[in-house]
Amino acid sequence: MSTSEPAALEQDSANSAVVRKWLRAPWDYFAMAVGLAYWAVFGLLVTMVASILYLVLPKNVGRPIGQAFHHWLFRIFVILLRILRLVDSDLSSLSGLRAIRTPIILAPNHTALWDVVFLIARMPRAVCVMKKSILHNPFLGGGARLCGYIPNGSNTQMIRDAADSLHSGAQLLIFPEGTRTCREARWVNPFKGGVAIIASRAKVPVYPVYIRSNTRFLEKGWPLWKRPNFPIRISFELGEPVMPSQDESSQALTARLQAIYERELAKPHPLRRTLITQHPQAT
Repeated sequence: MSTSEPAALEQDSANSAVVRKWLRAPWDYFAMAVGLAYWAVFGLLVTMVASILYLVLPKNVGRPIGQAFHHWLFRIFVILLRILRLVDSDLSSLSGLRAIRTPIILAPNHTALWDVVFLIARMPRAVCVMKKSILHNPFLGGGARLCGYIPNGSNTQMIRDAADSLHSGAQLLIFPEGTRTCREARWVNPFKGGVAIIASRAKVPVYPVYIRSNTRFLEKGWPLWKRPNFPIRISFELGEPVMPSQDESSQALTARLQAIYERELAKPHPLRRTLITQHPQAT
């Protein structure tokens, strides 16, 4: 084989990949439209029904109903993504959550806008810490209020509400980065202190979840209409619980958690995050 043949084969493979991408483009856009329609229809229905239930049901009745309903709504959506051949998600590691009956903090890294969908699809009793603006979202707000989800508008109030929720037996879902991982970040953004403060106050373990993907789809700055290479592959790995040590400060626990995530996400993996380098603009 001549030295030029490997390069030619590599070029042919790249050309074939481009052809396959464009051949499946009509299906991809149709499937994306189906996914958006799912949220448009069911999101509005949930908001209308949940808003009424929020007003008439006591919290101890309405919250479990809302959490269970969202669990199944998200679970069906994950199945739909698989049927439409948009996403191949490996959620097998999260099966261990079913055996946990005690209050915990589930703390994933935050790669994309829809991370929470896959996680709540495996958490029937999740209480999510979320952006305050979601409470006013016509597709998500009513359901979020019924579920007892906690807005992050005020750190003091958020920490108090989260600790109270854990004391009442809930399982808390919160992203330690506070927002989606920045495009230029190597592994994760610098962690906020909320997770450590809540864990120390409630005396509950933090369960890391390491999310990996072969795409940057729905990361910060990714336009919703921009089509990635489908099918997307996503892996969710449940880590070992991290318990706050006695006399450990929240700053020390935050640093310990960040080091754990960076170490685990740096390990060799087929879906390990690829660093995007910034090229300076020509002058």
